[in-house]
Amino acid sequence: MADPNSPNGPNGIYVLPFADIEHIANKHLDMAYASTSEFQKLDLYLPEGEAPIGGWPLLVFVHGGAWMMCDKRDIQLNPPLRLLKEEIAVASINYRLSSEAKFPAQIHDVKTALRCLKARAREFGIAKDRVAIWGASAGAHLAALAGTSAGVSLLEDLSTGWAEEDARVRAVVSWFGPTNFLKMDLHLSQTRAGDPDHNDAQSPESKLLGIPITEARAMVHAANPETWITPDCPPFLFQHAPNDPIVPVQQSILFADLISRTAGPDRAILHLVENAGHAGPEFERDDVVDKSIDFLRDHLLAKA
Repeated sequence: MADPNSPNGPNGIYVLPFADIEHIANKHLDMAYASTSEFQKLDLYLPEGEAPIGGWPLLVFVHGGAWMMCDKRDIQLNPPLRLLKEEIAVASINYRLSSEAKFPAQIHDVKTALRCLKARAREFGIAKDRVAIWGASAGAHLAALAGTSAGVSLLEDLSTGWAEEDARVRAVVSWFGPTNFLKMDLHLSQTRAGDPDHNDAQSPESKLLGIPITEARAMVHAANPETWITPDCPPFLFQHAPNDPIVPVQQSILFADLISRTAGPDRAILHLVENAGHAGPEFERDDVVDKSIDFLRDHLLAKA
């Protein structure tokens, strides 16, 4: 895992190498979606040519990094960018990290970015009724939370702008994301894949909330995506390694099962990525990425 104590980015945080975006002609970089923080910016990448009648579908990507590091333009973006060849636009967002603001600021930012993109959809040739979200690790937590908590006032700040739009999404791709903070150590003790240290006062989850998670059960309840599952939640695709040493695989297995029991078995697909860890090159393999691409094609290219 990246070391957050080795800052190398422009904002004094650790960042991974950047994705190759030079070949993408139709792009809009560092668009502000709110004005509270320098991190409230997004990059928008559009397919080649003119937008089709009705606009391009849109995928919004949320980067991982323990809610404390990494960037919207780093190599985590490489798999989602493959959607451009499918005539699907891609936006990648930054959000306030835990060193700057505590939860729920991060999900407020994600939803503000979604509303901004919908409000500006006509300007960029986007179909605002065909928007999905994809996240990796901490970004998958935020993507899943955006998917399940539509309309929850605690997790949306309309004062940040674009209040005339909603932040609902049509589908969610969750790559190895946490979904129940207080069960992560139990799950790691069961898989024995990594050290169970998420309950520590200095864990990424505790830093996100600004208090040890064992002392903030009500806040943890609000932060857990599974809390907000309803019968009309959007379809989810989960991809996770059985031996993930950081976010235990049960986080996806149990969440997918809960969605299936609440919203129907067609709303959750679980794909276990064998011989992989937490992120890593295995998640750039064609057979892995193609499952995400196919899932998003099914839900974004079909008209509502």
